[in-house]
Amino acid sequence: MFGYIGVMTELASLLDKLVETSPPPDDPSGRRTFDELDTLRLLRNVVDHMILCYTAQLDRLNVAERAGSTTKKLLIEMGFPPSMASRVMRVLTGWGQLDQLIGHAAEGRLSVEVVDAVVGGIALIEKRSPEGLSDADRAGFESQLISQALSGATPAEVQTCARRIGNEVAEPVDTGVLASDDRSLNTLHHSVTDDSRIDIRANVTQVIGEKFAAMIDERAAPRPEPDGADDRRSAEQRRADALELLLDQAALGASIDSAGAPRTQIVLTVPAHGEDPAALPWTGTVTHATARQLACDGSVSEIVIDAETVPLQMGREQRLFPAHLRRAIIVRDEFCIKCGAPPSHTQVHHVQHWSDGGATDLDNGCLLCQRCHTQVHHHGWDVVMGFDRHPWLVPPVEIDPQRRPRPAYNRRTMRLDDAA
Repeated sequence: MFGYIGVMTELASLLDKLVETSPPPDDPSGRRTFDELDTLRLLRNVVDHMILCYTAQLDRLNVAERAGSTTKKLLIEMGFPPSMASRVMRVLTGWGQLDQLIGHAAEGRLSVEVVDAVVGGIALIEKRSPEGLSDADRAGFESQLISQALSGATPAEVQTCARRIGNEVAEPVDTGVLASDDRSLNTLHHSVTDDSRIDIRANVTQVIGEKFAAMIDERAAPRPEPDGADDRRSAEQRRADALELLLDQAALGASIDSAGAPRTQIVLTVPAHGEDPAALPWTGTVTHATARQLACDGSVSEIVIDAETVPLQMGREQRLFPAHLRRAIIVRDEFCIKCGAPPSHTQVHHVQHWSDGGATDLDNGCLLCQRCHTQVHHHGWDVVMGFDRHPWLVPPVEIDPQRRPRPAYNRRTMRLDDAA
């Protein structure tokens, strides 16, 4: 009891001293102001760490639960900003096994924002690891992310590093779709607000996010006002206008030519040394499987870069399956070759991947809807082009141990020996 009173007295005394601290004195060189500001930074980091520790204890004691509430709500009621309360609870769910991180945070060397990035980064790596992380692997990745932070990396840069590591650990074994590529996790909600406006929220795969960001950015560039003045719209207003323009263009395009399908310009940067994965400009690094799928779904530019991100080589750029060729493939396949979705719901898939030198022609393309396209790229399905110049589906061993080819949906009554 006396120890508790002593700690509270020390904290109250420290608070009084800080409240009574005068504004920065005159300091012509700025050296003293700089040093004191750095000390305040360390003090703030330590205080944030103590907030985490005290909140963890509050949570263990079920204080909020006994009052019919939650710890997060309790923090907000105490006066913590909702964003801070959310961050605290997010960190507490994942830092129990990260002893190095806790030690550095306790010394004031890491801000709570960086701690949040490291905890989230380890969770991402764990999710992408096919067999989970051993204690040794987790400690190694933890040390790697902390080193990034201590070297001056921002929280966003720490998250980028974690995403790169996650892609690397995911590559050796293809066990399915990663969270960043899992379309079953996609959500989009729109609701009418009290003032009759529409609130739109979405959580989608990295590829969809890349397409959205690229297309919105292209249409959200500032434009001069009629009187020649700079664009008076904010960035948020320009993006909202760009969304309306994008919807109008999509509706117009659909009414003119259902055979055509809008595609986004995708730029993949490929490190020359081969250690880091390819990356998209808006959403960061991608897995090898995702990079290959992108080659079926747009105009792709590959840029090989050195360690300093200087371009060394421009890869080939090609508009994949133009409208006239897509129409020809629709005549042959009629539907998605796997599930029978109508052609307006499909993309043209390269049987031999374009990134592997596959040609963009009738004998190397077939129709796949987005869901089946993902199954071909991630779930073990293969497509082969038969001697009859029609696509055949080869199921994974879990479905057919002999992996016997199946005809396309519009020829599904056929058997392999019929074609022979």
